[in-house]
Amino acid sequence: MSCRFIFVVGGVISGLGKGITTASLALLLEQSGYLTTVIKADPYLNLDAGTMNPIIHGETFVTEDGLETDQDLGHYERFLNRDLFKLNYMTAGQVFMSVIQNERQLKYDGQCVEFVRHVPEEINKRLQLLANKTRAEVVIVEIGGTVGDIQNILFLESIRQLKLRLRHLVMVIHVAYLPLPKTLGELKSKPVQQSVSFLLASGVQPDLIVTRAEKPIDKLRKEKIATFCNVYKEDIVDNPDLENVYQVPDYFKKQDLVKLVQQKLNLEPKKPDQALIDHWQQFVVKTKSHKSGPSIAIVGKYFQSGGYALEDAYVCVIESLRQAYFYHGFKPNYTWLSAEEIEQEGLSLLKGFDGLVVPQGWGSRGVEGKILTAQFARENRIPYLGLCFGMQMAVIEFARHVLKLEKANTTEVDPKTAYPVIDLMASQKLALDAKQYGGTIRLGAWPAKIKAGTLLNAAYQKYTNPHFHLPTVMERHRHRYEFNNQYLAQFEQKGLIASAKSPDGKLIEAIEIINHPFFIGVQYHPEYKSRPLAIHPLFLSFIEVASKGTS
Repeated sequence: MSCRFIFVVGGVISGLGKGITTASLALLLEQSGYLTTVIKADPYLNLDAGTMNPIIHGETFVTEDGLETDQDLGHYERFLNRDLFKLNYMTAGQVFMSVIQNERQLKYDGQCVEFVRHVPEEINKRLQLLANKTRAEVVIVEIGGTVGDIQNILFLESIRQLKLRLRHLVMVIHVAYLPLPKTLGELKSKPVQQSVSFLLASGVQPDLIVTRAEKPIDKLRKEKIATFCNVYKEDIVDNPDLENVYQVPDYFKKQDLVKLVQQKLNLEPKKPDQALIDHWQQFVVKTKSHKSGPSIAIVGKYFQSGGYALEDAYVCVIESLRQAYFYHGFKPNYTWLSAEEIEQEGLSLLKGFDGLVVPQGWGSRGVEGKILTAQFARENRIPYLGLCFGMQMAVIEFARHVLKLEKANTTEVDPKTAYPVIDLMASQKLALDAKQYGGTIRLGAWPAKIKAGTLLNAAYQKYTNPHFHLPTVMERHRHRYEFNNQYLAQFEQKGLIASAKSPDGKLIEAIEIINHPFFIGVQYHPEYKSRPLAIHPLFLSFIEVASKGTS
């Protein structure tokens, strides 16, 4: 059977939910028996998402093979419960670089290389390569940004050309927003109409429209959208705000979304994957629990955007915590705390929490607040989970206050520190000297050998899942700095031990403090591999221990 292509485009505002729509549709197609894959196409000129500011762009997600991508790849992996790779992400920068390289190598036989046709051809060539490599029956393509943006034009043109060539093998889903102004008291469909107008002006007709709004849309709104957007009422799929994103697939399922796709793409029905359906449904049932759970503080520095607090910079961490809460039958109960506010207002902000998480970060801003958080957790025996930078801050805190190495630090913050307990990896020095920042850090899945008899080992053993096989587990990394092995003996003598190392013993992959209920720091990012159907053992163990303080 020929591969089908589904394009998901968005209108009105960014951050609307195209990624969740894409992930939900992919899951439903997999449940319906189709081999599906997904790809995110970002209109940025960046080659990857690694150099983008997390406050502006959101969290950077890292694939198993080491590409820094948009956070939507994380949504795809969580819903599909499988690894995605470099082929599942493209940017306009990658596309333009390929076109220019092809021109330099005379691959266009001396033609005048133009935006149209050569750039859309390169885009579609990448989509076909993904289809061939994965043998997918359906490829779902999410186009970043919103229609009407100048950055999207060439991606929309690639849709137009592919649909002309493949006809019934291609369909377009447009996700658009209906605001609910408080002064009016009703959903307004005009923004949807205008965004579809932009899409039509690009030569692309939507086959389905997914409406995003605070509340479900009514019959009147559907009729208006159908009339002015050139679609049938039956081709409008509602997607209001729900309690959590994991309930979206079921909401789509009730509206026969897969059947609509089958009709549009002439897809023959297949035997559903009942085991996958049941497994997912068991998890969804747990997401509806209202039992009070442990209170967790996430101490970061990428929450604030102007006058607003956002969670986009820590999506994977937050979703991993939510999954663990649900698994244990709890309603999520977490709070965001600014590391800089802790520096200014003191440790009183940390009182009353059952667990503390210090996630990833870069640079010197907020460092002292994170170090104070680690100290508070250690001294008050509060469960602590340090992720990458959070592990490094815990090491610095222990060095200063237990080993009495005054002003110990990471050379990322203080290059001249007398006690560089966290230091630049040797392999990174040449890259930084040459100012090669993008794509040069330690990325992707690397092996970590877990030490027997540790809290870390106990977590992996108790909450085992198919992605991990002790004693050596594959975990994803994104860092330049590492624990300085020269100090390891001093740390271990005082009770902070290395609970995981690289197989050659040269790199410290995890630390923990002995005689503490739960104080673990990992150099890797367990949040990248936590999924509803395979929740990461560390988050499950952390929430379990934290919950004992609420019983």
